[in-house]
Amino acid sequence: MQRLTMFPPDPDYPLIHTRRYEVRAFRMAEDRFMLRGVVCDEKPAGLYIDADPDPLWIHHMIVDLEIEYPSLRIDKARVEYHSHPHLECTNIVPHYQKLEGLSIARGFNAKVKELFAGPRGCTHITALLSAMAPVAVQTQWSMRMYEASQGVASGDIPFESDELRKRRFDGTINTCHVWDEDGRLVDLVRSGAEIETPVAVSIRLKELGRSEDDWRRMHG
Repeated sequence: MQRLTMFPPDPDYPLIHTRRYEVRAFRMAEDRFMLRGVVCDEKPAGLYIDADPDPLWIHHMIVDLEIEYPSLRIDKARVEYHSHPHLECTNIVPHYQKLEGLSIARGFNAKVKELFAGPRGCTHITALLSAMAPVAVQTQWSMRMYEASQGVASGDIPFESDELRKRRFDGTINTCHVWDEDGRLVDLVRSGAEIETPVAVSIRLKELGRSEDDWRRMHG
């Protein structure tokens, strides 16, 4: 299978800055997962310090959120600064305890702006939190897939209640044009019908010579 690169080839200009966001989700228990988000601003070697052979990280911050599943309530929040430009940058760390108790589902970004925008927070952490929120919604599906995969391994595929299935889908309604509350996919979910296999999954199954029916039976 041909793997795509994250970026197309560099244009014919000198690279002068790279910002990276990465967010990973870790299953802690059947009713809890952790999101770890990282933001990094990198200056190319020799740009800020003449003859320096290595890139320079101006910002490197990490946010850990322990999240209850399926409610998506933030139970614990921790912010770490590993690289920062000013001594006072870390003074804001305790302020992010206000994340605890919030839902990372719908309305989260507006609450983050209310609590941490401008001088009330760190602009880079605020941007990172906005990148983490959609990952929480995606992780609901991953939690379900993990349970299903364990069931396949043990020969006992877990049953998902209609209530839990509805909660998973509720978090996606009106998040984009595909999930418009008056659209086709939401109609299918509300009627109890199956939605199509994700396109990436369908393509990969064909490459592996496997059937979508098998995938649906396991992950339904």
